[in-house]
Amino acid sequence: MKRRILIVSNTSWSLINFRAGIIRALVSSGYEVIAVAPLDGYSDLLPALGCRYISFPMDNKGTNPVRDLLLIARFFFLFLNERPHIILAYTVKPNIYSSLVARTLGIPIINNIAGLGSVFINDNFLTKIVKFLYRVTMSHSTKIFFQNDDDMRLFLVHKLVRTGVVDRVPGSGVDLLKFQFKPLPNVFPLRFILIARMILEKGVGEFVEAAKIIKTRGFDIDFCLVGFLDVQNSGAVSRKQMDDWLKEGHIYYLGEFKDVRQQIESADCVVLPSFYREGVPRTLLEAAAMGRPIITTNTVGCKDVVDDGVNGFVCNPRDSVQLADTIERMIRLTNDERTIMGIKSREKVTREFDEKIVIEKYLKAISNIIGTSSACLNTSKN
Repeated sequence: MKRRILIVSNTSWSLINFRAGIIRALVSSGYEVIAVAPLDGYSDLLPALGCRYISFPMDNKGTNPVRDLLLIARFFFLFLNERPHIILAYTVKPNIYSSLVARTLGIPIINNIAGLGSVFINDNFLTKIVKFLYRVTMSHSTKIFFQNDDDMRLFLVHKLVRTGVVDRVPGSGVDLLKFQFKPLPNVFPLRFILIARMILEKGVGEFVEAAKIIKTRGFDIDFCLVGFLDVQNSGAVSRKQMDDWLKEGHIYYLGEFKDVRQQIESADCVVLPSFYREGVPRTLLEAAAMGRPIITTNTVGCKDVVDDGVNGFVCNPRDSVQLADTIERMIRLTNDERTIMGIKSREKVTREFDEKIVIEKYLKAISNIIGTSSACLNTSKN
């Protein structure tokens, strides 16, 4: 009988972009894998990974307690119906509410804290509620993976999780075969690209302002935005705002791409001036894997990808003037100097962020849990 693993996330998009490697590895290892997420434009791609897909509606951004109670009930009936041997949970609501239900039903669960997002940027009432929910619901999790040391330390200091079950994985990792090293374009004008959801916490506004500053300094540079307009997010860049920026003529908006490799290859530098509490930004890992120098901020998760002055530069968040100064510093390097930085990016990702490292940690944790569960079952029968 195949062991059944249920993977829950708040979007099918995130499963395809961040969890495809682990899904394939689990299927190849002989597990029955069930992917659970809301229906979106990426849902149809999930069965091609070898898993079964269940459409599962979820109010990702809402704080309505009635809707969240209904979500808990849906998780309860889903788990009761599918009877998974292990649950892998990603993103905030699946982590919190599926952990609560898994605990009630006695199902082992592995959580992944992939950054703390905008909720933990400010210490307000909502932050206190979320901390309380993490503490209550994940106190009996079998394993909890964090994507950076800062988040793991925060959870331990505030006693939101137990010490013995935590471990760190290097972000979601990156597929080094898919994202291969590519030489810099070495054409003019140079191209600086920001790849992210178009939300303000990702530093989109600072990037646009820095582009204006650079243009006023007399540099002919292409500044490009790549990513979808996440209109349901409270910090989303509106379509009107994007249109206003485009009319000013300092940036280009290239839109959304299911595969960003061509956009990365066209770039001389990838920029992410985020002040969002990232896990480890996947776009930076992909850019580094393809040999691009990086400019990012000295914030949780982002700083893990860049050794300042080696494979890119780090600047302060929410500071468009310093960001512009840092971009100018990159512009003034020779192509050979930027190329060396790109080579160092590839070396760093290969050494520290290979997707295989993440997959191996999951396979080991799952094997240990199944071994323990089987032992318990055998003991109970004797």
